[in-house]
Amino acid sequence: MRNLIGKVVAAFLLICGGALPGAVVLADGAAHKVVIQVSTDDERTQKIALNNAVNIQKSLGVDEVTIEIVAYGPGLGIMTLTGKQSQRVADLALQNITFSACSNTIKKVTKKKGAAPKLVEGVTIVDSGAVRIIQLQQQGYAYIRP
Repeated sequence: MRNLIGKVVAAFLLICGGALPGAVVLADGAAHKVVIQVSTDDERTQKIALNNAVNIQKSLGVDEVTIEIVAYGPGLGIMTLTGKQSQRVADLALQNITFSACSNTIKKVTKKKGAAPKLVEGVTIVDSGAVRIIQLQQQGYAYIRP
């Protein structure tokens, strides 16, 4: 009888593609995806965003979560070499946290100051921070804005 039940359950999972709550695993192997928005130059809020990323990784496991922090507008400073969190951003970029900086904001800062802001190593540039967040949400990312 146990053997029959096991076969029925296995067949069910095969037919359903394993689509049971808690059984979803993403293509990159992570079961969870999170995007964190940073659009303020408030130091406390920026620190909270980084703390959120670290705490999520600790709680769910590095291999179980994909985290991307997207900065635009005044929040771009968190990803620049002159930002107070620059070393922490560089360290976290080495710990499977993706950092994306808004190209539109970089262009505005460049025009205003006459030079492009220098980004922390490991930060990628996306066309638009807001659009990147939309794209990630469409891919099933949970959205956090501290």
